[in-house]
Amino acid sequence: MSKLIITAAICGAEVTKEHNPAVPYTVEEIAEESRRCFEAGASVIHLHVREDDGTPTQSAERFKACIDAIKARCPELIIQPSTGGAVGMSNEERLGPVSLIPEMATLDCGTCNFGGDDIFVNTENTIIAFAARMNDLGIKPEIECFDKGMIDMALRLHKKGHIKAPMHFNLVMGVNGGISAEPRDLVFMRGSLPQDATFTVSGIGKAQFPMAALSIIMGGHVRVGFEDNVYVSKGVLAKSNAELVEKAARLARELGREIASPGEAREILGL
Repeated sequence: MSKLIITAAICGAEVTKEHNPAVPYTVEEIAEESRRCFEAGASVIHLHVREDDGTPTQSAERFKACIDAIKARCPELIIQPSTGGAVGMSNEERLGPVSLIPEMATLDCGTCNFGGDDIFVNTENTIIAFAARMNDLGIKPEIECFDKGMIDMALRLHKKGHIKAPMHFNLVMGVNGGISAEPRDLVFMRGSLPQDATFTVSGIGKAQFPMAALSIIMGGHVRVGFEDNVYVSKGVLAKSNAELVEKAARLARELGREIASPGEAREILGL
C-alpha cells in the first residue's frame, strides 16, 4: 500500500469566520495556515482564495499572491487551485487560476444541488472545456465526484480522449445533493474507479474522519480542512486546519499507513 497523501482544504469559498474564527482570508493567513498544515503532514494544499473581507474570488492575481506566499514558506508543497470557485461564477471566471499553470487543478464532473436555490452547474460541455484547458497547459486534473454518475461521466470523457489516464479522483462524501457518507457508499464509489486510478476521500462535516479512516484502510488518500468541516471533534471547533491534518496523520499511523512527503506524493500522482 502506498504512503498516504494528506490534502488540506484550508478555506473553501463558503465557510466564514462566523463558522470558525480561524478560517483564513488574507494572503498572510492563507500562507501561514498552509505552512502549519505542511508541518503537520499535508503534502497538498487545495486552494480557494478570498479577498481580505472573505469574499471568494477566482482572480489569478490573488491566487498568485497566495501561491507565492505559500511557496516562500514551503516550496515543496503541491498547490492545487480550485476551478469550482463559488456558486454563480462564470466558466471563464472559474478558470482564472489555471493561467498560472499549477501542477494540479480540480475538475468537477457534474452538477449538484448544494441546498436551497444554490446549484453548482457543470454541464458536459463545461467539463470538456475545462479538461481541454488543463490538457493544453499540462495540468493534472483532480476529478471531483459528488456522486456515482460523476465517476461515470469522467470515464465516458476518458474514453473519448478528453481526460487522460491514470486518473486521480476526489470522492466527496456527504455533501448536500450528493452521495451520503456511509461505508457502503465509499465501497460503491471506490469499486467504480479504474484499477490504475488513485483517489482521495473528502468527508463533509461529521463524516470527515470516519471517511478518512475508511479511505486509509482501503488504500486511498484523505482530504481534511475547514472547507469541509470546522470541528476537530463533536462540538469542538478546530484551532487551525493543522489540527485537522494532525488528527488525520495520527489516524493513519494508528492504522499502519506512513505519510507521504510532497515529493512522494508527486510520484504517487504522476506529477
